[in-house]
Amino acid sequence: MLSAFADGAIFGEIVGDGDPRVVCLHGWGRSHRDAVGVLALPEAGSLPGISFDLPGFGASPAPSTPWGSSDYAEALIPVIEGVGRPVVVVGHSHGGRVAVSLADRRPDLVAGLVLVGAPVLRRTTSTKPPWRYRAIRALHRAHLLSDQRFEDVRRRSGSADYNAATGVMRDTLVTVINESFDAELGRLAVPVALVWGEHDADVPRDVAERAASLIEAGGAPWVSVTIVPGAGHLTMTEAPAAVRTAIDAVLVEVER
Repeated sequence: MLSAFADGAIFGEIVGDGDPRVVCLHGWGRSHRDAVGVLALPEAGSLPGISFDLPGFGASPAPSTPWGSSDYAEALIPVIEGVGRPVVVVGHSHGGRVAVSLADRRPDLVAGLVLVGAPVLRRTTSTKPPWRYRAIRALHRAHLLSDQRFEDVRRRSGSADYNAATGVMRDTLVTVINESFDAELGRLAVPVALVWGEHDADVPRDVAERAASLIEAGGAPWVSVTIVPGAGHLTMTEAPAAVRTAIDAVLVEVER
């Protein structure tokens, strides 16, 4: 059952008994349901935690203006302050961006991180749009192509996430996909586990390896990288046991 937080600005499902030890943040276009199976994994027992619907997804209303990951982090701060203790934050995909931003802005609230297929660094390969799209964009900017024609081209060229998003959430997507957290990763001072699907085509495994190097170079007390065989980008639902193992490992490190 969903509970309301921040005066109804954020909704989430509370799992387990006692004070939450873990907070889960889902990926773009997903919802709190992805992590419930991890927190309530039958063979491991229930782990006290909260899985949130980030604003604009699930039951949580969209923001009134386009947000970046730091805005999502700011919205979560009073909610996590209400937990009354630092928590391990699990962030899948877009939720990983928010988790890193939150840990950087309020390290007193974050005891550890589990990043699952999180696009926290830009890809090393070029993402420059094809020349045809750039030419059409130039025609639109010169008012030689109508808004509707240009929108049709953008839809044909855009990702599934872009095409599914509308209004403020489309502008939010454009904002967050251009973010990179090189400096923030180097400032992390908590145990961090990175969990990646072997066949993740959305966020290649080299992102995990580069992120781990930055985190280790920054002096974090413990860093691990797990590549899950056979899994793709939706590791939270494809391999919940692997994610739960990583969470448990971070909790052990936190309690040392």
